[in-house]
Amino acid sequence: MDGLKKLFTGCLTIPNLLSLIRIILIPVFGVLFYRGEMLWAVIILVLSGLTDLFDGKIARKFNQVSELGKVLDPVADKLTQMTIAIILFLTFQKSENPTMIWFKWVFLFFVAKELLMVVVGAVMIAVGLKPSAAEIYGKVATFAYYFVMGLVITFGPEVGALRNVFTLPDNIMMVLVIISAILTFVALLSYIPGTLKQFKEKKESKSN
Repeated sequence: MDGLKKLFTGCLTIPNLLSLIRIILIPVFGVLFYRGEMLWAVIILVLSGLTDLFDGKIARKFNQVSELGKVLDPVADKLTQMTIAIILFLTFQKSENPTMIWFKWVFLFFVAKELLMVVVGAVMIAVGLKPSAAEIYGKVATFAYYFVMGLVITFGPEVGALRNVFTLPDNIMMVLVIISAILTFVALLSYIPGTLKQFKEKKESKSN
């Protein structure tokens, strides 16, 4: 009960509202993408990105950092990233281009990474530890992910909202996505030392 009370203390803030809006926009983006209304899907994704940009700035500037916000913000991030990756995987699965058919599996890597982070984070919270905050590697990887996926959804072959204006060549798109995947993998590795250190300290404190 004390944990829940602490979580929801001071939760009525603008940053938390923005994070909730970002979570609400996820199914809206998915439905629009599924219905083929790609331009609206891109607009929703941009709005989602703007809420992500401003919620942290507002929280710090106006001292509206809350325990709930520390949970909502990464949850919104992970749900958004997984939704984008799953949708692109399913879209390219139906492609008639053999290259896209095998390349679609790269998108599942992003889903697997986020699921792993969620599971590890949940375990850490359950045992009284604090999931590691995003370091520079994580921030760079997140920026690269949204930038690349934004390009794919806007100009990518078969899916781009503005592909009639300009279409990313297949090989360019694949290189960009692979670079994003590599940065994501490096970011994942960067969490390992801090996470292992916390588990080690927890184990040592129990034995003392």
